[in-house]
Amino acid sequence: MKLPGRIAIIGGGSWATAVAKMVMTNTDKINWYMRRNDRIEEFKKFGHNPAYLSSVKFDIDRIYFSSNINDIVKKSDTLIFVTPSPYLKLHLKKLRTKISDKFIVTSIKGIVPDENLIISEYLKKFYNVPNDNIAVLGGPCHAEEIAYERLSYLTIGCNDESKATMLADFLRSHFLNTCTSKDVAGIEFGSVLKNVYSIAAGICSGLKYGDNFQAVIVSNAIQELNRFVNTINPLERNITDSVYLGDLLVTAYSKFSRNHMFGTMIGKGYSVKSAQIEMEMVAEGYYGTKCIKEINQEYNVHMPILDAVYNILYKKMSPYVEIKLLTEHLR
Repeated sequence: MKLPGRIAIIGGGSWATAVAKMVMTNTDKINWYMRRNDRIEEFKKFGHNPAYLSSVKFDIDRIYFSSNINDIVKKSDTLIFVTPSPYLKLHLKKLRTKISDKFIVTSIKGIVPDENLIISEYLKKFYNVPNDNIAVLGGPCHAEEIAYERLSYLTIGCNDESKATMLADFLRSHFLNTCTSKDVAGIEFGSVLKNVYSIAAGICSGLKYGDNFQAVIVSNAIQELNRFVNTINPLERNITDSVYLGDLLVTAYSKFSRNHMFGTMIGKGYSVKSAQIEMEMVAEGYYGTKCIKEINQEYNVHMPILDAVYNILYKKMSPYVEIKLLTEHLR
């Protein structure tokens, strides 16, 4: 089989829709798994995702839709997973078709809850997918800007450099630049942590801290991120590369960042549950905060920003008090 072969999109949200747009720019047909048949029928009727990025039009004749994940997997060579991390296990439990011989691309910016494993490790442990058959997509890249075809950048991480290069070349277009990396774990952990730090930035925004303090918290966040990934996965990396620092910046500052929005609501006094209900979207950083906190119990990396966000979200500490305490740890 010559990769990428027939490509499947696994997921139906805004980022899945953006990834589908990227893929369809450079291929004739795709397979697309969505959980809900009603969404599929509306998609076919109107030519766009009825719930997300509705401005992006698709040629329906070039898409094979199915709510049966086994049907999609059987018909595909490359599987791009773009579901929220809390729901990944739910989808994979339906699998009766092996995926160990497929090329798996994860664009999930989270950790599998309860397992506390990044997606690549989860797929290796429970589905026997070889290292060389797993790639990750890293930002900075918001779905909304892909929809508008604003110039964006992706880093493709894979242990097999030839596969990383193949995927990078395939995805490149007039609105998307790509590069490659072997730092699969670093990219995944970085994508989790930048969501946590985006919540922190949002909380500070909700508390009416200004731009000066936002700059301080983000500059401290990249140092904290660097300490963690260097401890958990020692590797030569440049933390100022766009896949690390750039992804943090866009998530912490952008109006499209759902994690920043979630944090802002918390800073303004919303409870976690009320903020989640009003957003109607998954803020991955909420789940990532707890997972990283638990993982760090083994490594004991100094992570005061993570600890502050955890205390606010899970211990119901006052955002005002917790951020005030955090300011003593920042430089």
